[in-house]
Amino acid sequence: MKTNIFRAHSILRKQFLHCLLALLAWLIMPMAGAQSINDITLNVYKELTCGCCVGWIEHMDERGYSSNVHHPRDIGKVKAELGLKPEWTSCHTAVTQEGFIFEGHIPEKFIAQFLAAPPDGAMGLAVPGMPIGGPGMEMGNRFTPYDILLINKDGSHSVFASIKSAAEQH
Repeated sequence: MKTNIFRAHSILRKQFLHCLLALLAWLIMPMAGAQSINDITLNVYKELTCGCCVGWIEHMDERGYSSNVHHPRDIGKVKAELGLKPEWTSCHTAVTQEGFIFEGHIPEKFIAQFLAAPPDGAMGLAVPGMPIGGPGMEMGNRFTPYDILLINKDGSHSVFASIKSAAEQH
């Protein structure tokens, strides 16, 4: 009788351990390929004299990103080669190792959201122009609401986020 009880407990214990290991594997697997922000290096293309671009780069670097800054002779040509439409452009362009493009003064928190789960067919994000109050474009308490566009490889775009106040950027 005791042998059967021990055998039953042993089987239950093994089943429990197998279930526990399967659960742990299921929980850990999505993290195995996750990239830390500290591993992301942005190749930033900008004009040599643009100070607001430097402000945006500092905004990103302060939040754990690394930046390699490039000053091409013809930044418009770089943007065109990357597939950026003129209506999407701003003063600087950042490109990840995977080829995602971040155009303009996008707050880091939205780049992190995008990189956590890039939508199918997405090329990246863009903030066209240079809205006052965005990262790198700070001017006291002044703020101009703006949209962050989700830009797609097929040439379309949609609104990824609408920023109505400076507080929404952080």
